[in-house]
Amino acid sequence: MNEIVWPTINSKHLIVDSKQMLILEKEMFSDGMPQEALMEKAGIQISRWLLRRKPLLKHGIIVFIGPGHNGGDGAVIARELFLKDFLVKVWCPFPIKKSLTIDHVNYLTSIGVTKLAEPPDANGKELWIDAVFGNNQTRKVDNKLIKLFNQKFHNKCGKVISIDIPTGLCPNKGKPFFDNAVKADHTLVIGLNKIGLTQDSALPFIGELNHIDVGVPISKLSKVDKKIFKVTYKDLKNIDLPSLPKNSNKYKRGKTIIIAGSEKYPGAAYLALKGAISSGAGFISAVLPKLVAQSIWQVAPEIVLKGTMQSNQNGNASLFNALNNIDLSAYDSLAVGPGIGIDNDDWQKSKDFLLDFEGLLILDADALNRIAESKLGTKFFLERKFKTWITPHSKEFSRLFPNIKGETNVELALNAAEKFNISVLLKGANSVIADNKKAWQIFGTDSHTARAGLGDLLSGFVAGSSAIDLNLSKNIKTEYFAKYALIHSFAASKCKKGSDASAIGAKLSKLMRNRKMRQIS
Repeated sequence: MNEIVWPTINSKHLIVDSKQMLILEKEMFSDGMPQEALMEKAGIQISRWLLRRKPLLKHGIIVFIGPGHNGGDGAVIARELFLKDFLVKVWCPFPIKKSLTIDHVNYLTSIGVTKLAEPPDANGKELWIDAVFGNNQTRKVDNKLIKLFNQKFHNKCGKVISIDIPTGLCPNKGKPFFDNAVKADHTLVIGLNKIGLTQDSALPFIGELNHIDVGVPISKLSKVDKKIFKVTYKDLKNIDLPSLPKNSNKYKRGKTIIIAGSEKYPGAAYLALKGAISSGAGFISAVLPKLVAQSIWQVAPEIVLKGTMQSNQNGNASLFNALNNIDLSAYDSLAVGPGIGIDNDDWQKSKDFLLDFEGLLILDADALNRIAESKLGTKFFLERKFKTWITPHSKEFSRLFPNIKGETNVELALNAAEKFNISVLLKGANSVIADNKKAWQIFGTDSHTARAGLGDLLSGFVAGSSAIDLNLSKNIKTEYFAKYALIHSFAASKCKKGSDASAIGAKLSKLMRNRKMRQIS
């Protein structure tokens, strides 16, 4: 079994569903951790987080206390802030059911905290803290409560902070149980990251996601099955890609070949090649449509042209004749798909070359669409006996795997990877990279960098980067795939010359000059 080495297994990185979190908590309680102590720790840690941001508190605080232990966390927060001389009020929108929470609320009123009898005014400037349901919510919530919170959010008269999970949002799916959920400016996630919070669908509700550590033992985290990791740009500092020997020549710096573009989509070929060049790979070859091949020497003279592709009457590329004249065994990696268009007859003739390729096969865009429409379909992956990585966006994934089910993109990617023995990069706002045992979810990316052409750039960058690393680590793991995707995303976020694919490719080149990545900032 492959060892996980990136990122570190800890509460900041590990993602779990609500059931896994409850199991971990029960194990801690059975080991002797008092439930009261965990509630105290969560509430005090959140209070400290708030006290480091005093401008949020200057107009007072109203804590919405729910019926369960999330409400108890809220009561501890209310107590701690009140004892620091802030104006604190509480409101209980539902009857309290947990005795521990009842005790905390009774103590609040005994020390002078005001318990509201009616809902607070959404036009007030106070900070509202949503401590209503948290990780235990399983069904839709009173819509009047959600409307009240969201009136506050949209009025921008004071912030909204949700404790663990915004009320009305499913902790596992990241979608509202009904029409809507509380929209928070900040969500303070307790213990471990909940899978619903890291999904694209949750982004309109969670605001800024912040982690509150309550000390879940590493020994417990290591036992979590099918590990899912949240990775952010901060994790770039701990990326450890193999360093190239100083005496390596171009053929030992990775050999990749890119098959991309068509008369219909000539730009896709150029962008994929730009991605490969930015990786620093030593030897990059290409099979291109004639239209692109005639001019590629002017924009990318370092590319070795290995063949040209004819186009069918619809302007889509035909691969067969070019593949028939190339020795693919000379290459470490092969990327196929950006902008080639759909030609089912050509794919039927060409597929055996790709099935037999013993290096790393990277399939993107129209290569995936061709597979989806072909006679063989996804059995292609099962017939191929060598390492395969795919990079679909959600629509391409749905066309390719209509029978794969999952509540989240993470689950979809894991299920497809396991069934077809491939590694999957499911692209989105929070892209997921998965194999059959683990997944990495990129979080906190720059939404302004979602632009046409970035996928083409990525496929070329993955092809070039993997070719380099295959020379140094023959058993290249999906972890590397996740690292490449994170570096690509980081380059997009840091590109000061614009968010177009060409500018981002230039930024990637600069980043990859330092293979250790420790000087990225």
